[in-house]
Amino acid sequence: MPDQIADPSDLRGDCAQCFGLCCVALPFARSTDFAMDKPAGKPCANLRDDHRCGIHTRLREKGFTGCTVYDCFGAGQKVSQITFGGQDWRTGPEERARRMFDVFPVVRQLHELLWYLTEALGLPAARPVHADLRRALEHTERLTRQSPEELAALDVAAHRQEVNVLLLRTSELARAGAGAGTGKRGGRGNKSGGKDRRGADLIGARLRGADLRGASLRGACLIAADLTGADLREADLIGADLRDTDLTDADLTGAFFLTQPQLDAARGSVGTRLPESVGRPAHWTAGR
Repeated sequence: MPDQIADPSDLRGDCAQCFGLCCVALPFARSTDFAMDKPAGKPCANLRDDHRCGIHTRLREKGFTGCTVYDCFGAGQKVSQITFGGQDWRTGPEERARRMFDVFPVVRQLHELLWYLTEALGLPAARPVHADLRRALEHTERLTRQSPEELAALDVAAHRQEVNVLLLRTSELARAGAGAGTGKRGGRGNKSGGKDRRGADLIGARLRGADLRGASLRGACLIAADLTGADLREADLIGADLRDTDLTDADLTGAFFLTQPQLDAARGSVGTRLPESVGRPAHWTAGR
């Protein structure tokens, strides 16, 4: 049986336990994703006094698609309820509010790593590195529970790099028996673990029906790419940009390191097959 590390709900945003940190701490610029500019540290105009979004059910129609595809991986409630002990930034001193806004992005990155490490520990093929993954997960969890001052001073980029070495090895092991990408679904496997499309520029690429089983799509830019009916089984999708990617009827069974925000930014259908780690976005409809 795969190792069980944490309740997945701990690594998903719980707005009821957060002080609206993503709506205050983070900046955004007017674009197709956001209907207005907002600097870091300034509350969004749509944020109510109870820390809830005033247009939550109408975000897409109001031009805030970017908000609908964001997930803090549980960092919001961690910072609000544990790091700062339930102290609201609205009622405390200005210095505490600034420190809370500085710490939130750091903890968000650490929680994203916890998500990947937890998923890696659930991959049987990665068992040779499970001990190292578990140590990395426990260390990362300890980092999330440091003081605000320690978190603000943390070199999170260096820590991400250390964890990434393990995630790369996990990817190699998980993809080792996958299809070679022969251009036909169900092709024979090889030891290379499929195509290497790491960091590839695939903006608007026509990949309808493509055999990408076991491919490394780490950091690939797939904005508006057509992956209708593509075979993405056992593909590594960590950091892939899936904004407006068409996944209609694609098969992502066994794909790993795919997060809910990535999927929410894509298009798909009831025929799209998904891994158990993510849910079908509510805005997907048949035929899209």
